[in-house]
Amino acid sequence: MKNVKIFSLGIAMLLTFLSFIVLSSFNSVNNVNIMVTGVVSDQLGPIAGAQVLIQGTKTKTSTDFDGKYKIETKENDVLIFSYFGMKSQKITVKKNPVINVFLESEGTLHDVEVVGALGIRKKQEEYTTSVQVVNSREITQASNPNVVQSLSGKVSGLTVNTTNNGVTPTTRIVLRGNRSISGNNQALIVIDNVIADANTLQSLPPEVIESTNIIKGAQGAALYGDQGASGVIIVLTKKGLNEEDKKKVQEIIAKCKPVTTIETPSQEDYDTFIENPFTNPKTEALSTFSIDVDNASYTNVRRFINNGQVVPKDAVRVEEMMNFFKYNYAQPKSNHPFSIHTEYSNSPWNEKHKLVKIGLQGRQIDSDNLPNSNFVFLIDVSGSMSAQNKLPLLKESMKVLVSQLRDEDKVAIVVYAGAAGLVLPPTAGNNKEAIIKSLDNLNAGGSTAGGAGIELAYKIASENFIKGGNNRVILATDGDFNVGASSNKDMETLIEEKRKSGVFLTCLGYGMGNYKDSKMETLADKGNGNYAYIDNIQEANRFLGKEFKGSMFAIAKDVKIQIEFNPKHVQSYRLIGYENRKLRPEDFKNDAIDAGELGSGHTVTALYEIIPIGVESKFTDAIPDLKYTEAVTSNKDYSNELATIKFRYKKPDGEKSIEMVEVIENKSIALQNTSEDFKFCSAVAWFGLKLRDSKLIDNKSALAIKALALQGKSNDAEGYRAEFIRLVEAVN
Repeated sequence: MKNVKIFSLGIAMLLTFLSFIVLSSFNSVNNVNIMVTGVVSDQLGPIAGAQVLIQGTKTKTSTDFDGKYKIETKENDVLIFSYFGMKSQKITVKKNPVINVFLESEGTLHDVEVVGALGIRKKQEEYTTSVQVVNSREITQASNPNVVQSLSGKVSGLTVNTTNNGVTPTTRIVLRGNRSISGNNQALIVIDNVIADANTLQSLPPEVIESTNIIKGAQGAALYGDQGASGVIIVLTKKGLNEEDKKKVQEIIAKCKPVTTIETPSQEDYDTFIENPFTNPKTEALSTFSIDVDNASYTNVRRFINNGQVVPKDAVRVEEMMNFFKYNYAQPKSNHPFSIHTEYSNSPWNEKHKLVKIGLQGRQIDSDNLPNSNFVFLIDVSGSMSAQNKLPLLKESMKVLVSQLRDEDKVAIVVYAGAAGLVLPPTAGNNKEAIIKSLDNLNAGGSTAGGAGIELAYKIASENFIKGGNNRVILATDGDFNVGASSNKDMETLIEEKRKSGVFLTCLGYGMGNYKDSKMETLADKGNGNYAYIDNIQEANRFLGKEFKGSMFAIAKDVKIQIEFNPKHVQSYRLIGYENRKLRPEDFKNDAIDAGELGSGHTVTALYEIIPIGVESKFTDAIPDLKYTEAVTSNKDYSNELATIKFRYKKPDGEKSIEMVEVIENKSIALQNTSEDFKFCSAVAWFGLKLRDSKLIDNKSALAIKALALQGKSNDAEGYRAEFIRLVEAVN
């Protein structure tokens, strides 16, 4: 019996031991680490800088530029997702390692309030200035506490860069979400009333911080001059100042009264122009213009808005804003190099008016079928190019282009400062190391002999001309020519002569403060060329990388559009934008008249605003009855036609133009039934007209523009439309 008891006891102990092992294994399985990944977004797309925190711990992370995050957790942990101005979300971790989160706004544009340093509440849409405070407790509670990184996710519109992106290896803090690598848009750092830099702030022990005050908007410039124009971060430490000095700093912060503007840099140069008026088709039957594939105006406008500055009226060219975006037009099916698409609907800004959208879609050429390229990089290395957002950014941009080169392509590099010189003879595309080394060796200094540089660049391009190939000079500069031929008229005369060589021109603009947009536009318009403003490395990647074929390979040149509206249906019309591209009616068939080029896969869009017959409008003037135009000249019935539109173009190496003709039906559809492209393109044009303070539109509501843009946003794989909507939100 005793043995039986011992045996039973042994069995019981064994079972207990096995149960313990099983339970331990179960708990071990349930406590296994899970690497959770996902994307945090809102209605506009991915959010950069959103915080992801494990509840009850100090473990957290932030989303990257694409809204992506990665954090190590355990099952049943609770993740808290938060971002300034958004409602936080809590989600319990299960076995699924992917958690995508959509954050909702805490309020509309009208009711979001920003609390100032002294607790004063200011409605956000009224002012461009705001103050936010991050206290020491919030910093020291962070895992691996770091003063700079702790601001991310707590301050709206803030970007922190602590990595070496090839241009600047130092820590940078940029307010308003501007991801440019420009040194000029970096926030001013003031520690205990002494100007410092981001690296000094980065090295401060978090426990010595008393408070961190972030001033965004125009007040930074009002308090600290130009140095504070991109925002100010005022840091008070616990030991650095006595009570009297701290009081003085607090008085500075308290002076942050609402202001609305930062003055536009006075040395920037833009051509003035008058907005196209409404025209009666009975007195002016034909509207003729050159296409414009440039998009420099949009990226320049983006730069001003992201820097919290007022956009100069003449910096806004509506057609370039519209043509920054790509639209979903069908590829051409005929032998012509582009297809034509039209839509006719209601105007969103003048309710009794109509809009006609005309879209061109260039044929997409396969990379294998592209002609060999003969590129000459013409690079400004004068003293005015020394800023970080000029020559350093320029060199990184050109490396993006170099990465696209094929073995059979070749590149030469010409530079100019006080004089022009050849620093790299034509070099094969497979020798990228030599090309990049030549770029890296460039330094800025001296005056700017732009005319001499253009002469030499075209000489090199002509000497190495590839018949049937892609021959192109790529000019990269801030446009500040000041030696030799330098006026806009000089440049126009020079480039008109050079375009006869068959060499195309691409102009890349850089910098701010002394930027000469008018000169760059003149060169591109008159030189069989296109023009882009590179405000950051992302824009360089877009224009010179993703859109390399459209930017660098022309499939048609001298593309002109001429439209005749039917006075039976159209009382008056006006072309939206293209003021600098208008042509005389007789220029349409004149092959000696220059016009714009169209690149591989490029889209070009134009809008006409129409006042239909029978509509009373304050924007039109009565005209006297005309004896002859009212006469019946034929028995043909054109009652179903709104307009006839004609296109002329030349092949890239051709000299004789080819004509295409299309008819637009008098068949309008409701705005809500139009394509997303129509809605979005109209919203972009509307925003441009608002920025220009157009006298020809009644409704200038940013909320209405945003609402229309949102209806056309879904075709936005790369996030450019979402970025536009954020720009609209930033402008009252």
